[in-house]
Amino acid sequence: MSNHSLIELPPSPNADRIVELTRNTTETRVRLKVNLDGTGQARISTGIGFFDHMLEQVARHGLIDLDIESDGDLHVDGHHTVEDVGITLGQAFHKAMGDKKGIRRYGHAYVPLDEALSRVVVDFSGRPGLTMNVAFTSGMIGNFDTQLAHEFFQGFVNHALITLHIDNLKGTNAHHQTESVFKAFARALRMALERDPRAAGSIPSTKGTL
Repeated sequence: MSNHSLIELPPSPNADRIVELTRNTTETRVRLKVNLDGTGQARISTGIGFFDHMLEQVARHGLIDLDIESDGDLHVDGHHTVEDVGITLGQAFHKAMGDKKGIRRYGHAYVPLDEALSRVVVDFSGRPGLTMNVAFTSGMIGNFDTQLAHEFFQGFVNHALITLHIDNLKGTNAHHQTESVFKAFARALRMALERDPRAAGSIPSTKGTL
């Protein structure tokens, strides 16, 4: 395992659910800023073009502002970069959520893209769990290894402490499969993160904590 340090920067004054983090390892350096109550603005630079495109979908369709820069060992492959972005993004989400009072907690979405159709269901449960069923029809999309989609979501889930179910129900084009997954993920996040006016100030759990 690589030695790494997590440098936490203070959020902007008067920020609500805004977090900025930097994660340094011997393999990657990731700096990001997340605003869960954004408008879908994205500034993404990971060195992997298709991965940047997928993160832009998360921002746009989740109405989450994302500013992400990664400098990783792409001369090896994209594994460390994609995984570490997922880890750092998950850490940022976890911190931004705070005690989760007043959120809807659960979110789900079906999203089509031409012949592809994906379903994503999320629970901000405080318990990490990923079930992902996607039979990609191609191993590579540009310079993105489709196996790394799982690594991104696993890193995110482990550190955001959420339960995530991902199913690609139909699809023959790997680009369409992947993009429909990320768009459905974004829409499910948007639903789960929304504040529920009927539950303002309460934690959505009979345990009283998430």
